[in-house]
Amino acid sequence: MEQPPVTGNPAGKKSIRLPVLFLPHGGGPCFFMDQSGTWEGMAAYLRGIAATLPACPDAILVMSGHWETVIPAVTSGENPALIYDYYGFPEHTYRLTYPVPGSPALATEVRALLTAADIPCALDPERGLDHGVFIPFMLAFDKAAIPVVELSLQQDLNPAAELRAGAALEPLRNKNILIVATGMTYHNLRHFMGRNTVSDAQSRAFDAWLTAAVEAPASERNQALRDWENAPGARACHPREEHLLPLMFAAGAAGNDAGQRDYSEAVMGKVLSGFRFG
Repeated sequence: MEQPPVTGNPAGKKSIRLPVLFLPHGGGPCFFMDQSGTWEGMAAYLRGIAATLPACPDAILVMSGHWETVIPAVTSGENPALIYDYYGFPEHTYRLTYPVPGSPALATEVRALLTAADIPCALDPERGLDHGVFIPFMLAFDKAAIPVVELSLQQDLNPAAELRAGAALEPLRNKNILIVATGMTYHNLRHFMGRNTVSDAQSRAFDAWLTAAVEAPASERNQALRDWENAPGARACHPREEHLLPLMFAAGAAGNDAGQRDYSEAVMGKVLSGFRFG
């Protein structure tokens, strides 16, 4: 039997509209390795996220840069496994645990909202949570008590499609559902590990453009994000855009709410940022 929709605000409970977050997820299991403080600033930001929310969410809908499907798919299992989709790291990082529950009811509601917006969507009861979800969530929501459902990116990597999918799911925010996107505002791995003054400057230029785009009025913001490839340093920072497009999904779910950068730091010379809407 199909489960009833998630309802985060019972009768008599004051309605709370949750923000939308774009969180940097770091590199692989970086927060759980000794790297001499390289990632400590980002880790501290992630650890502080829950305290900034107006209420504890009833569930979280998340999109990361690590799951792509032809049409949107949503995890619908009750107890999602972890997918250790990183390679060449210490053995202990493949034994990390995050026993968070899923939410078949939220997955069903996500599919219903997308379908109503003429966006096909499939339920996937077998898919687990990739490291773009569980690694940052182990810091941001460390008790693993809030049910988590993951939505996939579309394989064509169309920013307009992700903006549209986010917009279709905006109503969840009024039901005490937190919408989170995770990725990286710089993701050129070939240049990331090697300090290079040209690529460092490109990351600064692109981050400045991206921040201005996110903080613009919604209509200007969304048009700028659709045309992100025209930004300074865009393709140098994102040879492939799968780690940037979750931000477009977040911006769509923001509706007319203002966006702001609430984290920024140079890591190994490259500027990385986090954003919040609403």
